[in-house]
Amino acid sequence: MSIELDHVRKQYAAPDGTVVPVIDIDSFSIGDAEQVALIGTSGSGKTTLLHMIAGILTPDSGSIRFGANGSAVDVAKLSEAQRDVFRGQNIGYIFQTHHLLPGFTALENVQLGMSFTGRAHDPEWAKHLLTEVGLGDRLHYRPQKLSVGQQQRVAAARALANRPKLVLADEPTGALDTTNAQQVLDLIRKLCSEVGSSLLLVSHDLNIAKQLPRVVTLSELNRAGRTPSS
Repeated sequence: MSIELDHVRKQYAAPDGTVVPVIDIDSFSIGDAEQVALIGTSGSGKTTLLHMIAGILTPDSGSIRFGANGSAVDVAKLSEAQRDVFRGQNIGYIFQTHHLLPGFTALENVQLGMSFTGRAHDPEWAKHLLTEVGLGDRLHYRPQKLSVGQQQRVAAARALANRPKLVLADEPTGALDTTNAQQVLDLIRKLCSEVGSSLLLVSHDLNIAKQLPRVVTLSELNRAGRTPSS
């Protein structure tokens, strides 16, 4: 599914009452099944942008359209309940830290990712995903019995549980050592290719980002925070 952002703006009020622009993007798009890396420094608005694309936040103005023109859905115009349903059916989200539920096994955590769409659980697909990320022998392990790298692999499998049309990955390798970071990146890209998902991966690490076919720098897209001469 293609995604197109058009004149997307987001600002916040600082404690002293001044308005702080965070996102000011005229145009940005991702093609169907395209894999894109977005580079940005800490505090540059990367997570805010991902949250707007996911429908967790809404922009102050502009549109975020999913799909072709004739049947495009603008998530910015949906109600909160509609955005929740749309996200559950179409978007997988991988956080920097795994956010697994400690009382559930790896298999149960992945199956929980299927709970927000109204579709029946598919345990065989959940097992397949965990096998693909090298955890076929850890299906019934709870997070505390898995390494940090293994936990992040479970999180990647969970994000693909609903065969989403878009995967948003917010610094998914930031908490990992070099070896585990590379493994998780490779697995995310592999699973997205298998499902046919578009991928937007946010990172501050150029060595990670440059492995994707397209690399975009947030500062080049985002006019918020620029000095007048920049």
